[in-house]
Amino acid sequence: MAEPVPTLVMGVVNVTPDSFSDGGRWFDADAAIAHGLDLVADGADVLDVGGESTRPGAARVEPEEELRRVVPVVRELAGRGIRVSVDTMRAATAAASVEAGAEIINDVSAGLADAAMAPIVAETGVQYVAMHWRGHSDRMDALAEYHDVATEVRDELAARVDALVASGVAPERLILDPGLGFAKRGAQNWELLGRLDVLAGLGLPILVGASRKRFLGALLPDDADVEERDLPTAVVSALSAQAGAWGVRVHDVRGTRRALDVLGAWQSGRRG
Repeated sequence: MAEPVPTLVMGVVNVTPDSFSDGGRWFDADAAIAHGLDLVADGADVLDVGGESTRPGAARVEPEEELRRVVPVVRELAGRGIRVSVDTMRAATAAASVEAGAEIINDVSAGLADAAMAPIVAETGVQYVAMHWRGHSDRMDALAEYHDVATEVRDELAARVDALVASGVAPERLILDPGLGFAKRGAQNWELLGRLDVLAGLGLPILVGASRKRFLGALLPDDADVEERDLPTAVVSALSAQAGAWGVRVHDVRGTRRALDVLGAWQSGRRG
């Protein structure tokens, strides 16, 4: 029996003052770099560096400010031989980050927020995460209307794949993200996770980004700190890996790495 492809752990490095998950603790470039190195020591395979919060209601960051936040961190981490992803909706930030060493562009808008993104992806030839997206953070909660969320997310992502490929992006460079929490209500997120096979039917790798999101917080007491969502995140990460996810994007790399190690041992035992 063939060995399963291990699920990658993507560690989150927020270079922002207003992230819901860490309150801006890594806003300073040196702090962000040190945090990234800690995540690698904890077992991260990839670091996802972002300079703009996409929490519900968040305002856009000026393009020059996003570049100022992100590029030095990407350059330093990539210069240390670490595989780096840049979390951005802007083609200019993506291009500058790839020039600084990023190997993946993680675009929560799948190219819808910036028409110049697809040509940049095609030109650079890096991997590209296309997430399901219906609108910016200040209005996305109003867009969470679905008859069949898994099928509609699949179909809307399939349309984005077609558009990206038509723009010259190589299909083998594409990774899909169902966009948990983005124009999705709590039960819709759980349905997407329970039906990842529907999205997998498109034949492309899947990245799951459930880490510390509101629908996990709904399982906890109302006064629970956001870090208490890390254990539910690790469980979701292991279940996503079992379902065949290419990667999981998380804040608590150590806990998720341990959960994946348990899953690996379980699967090894089943193989005898």
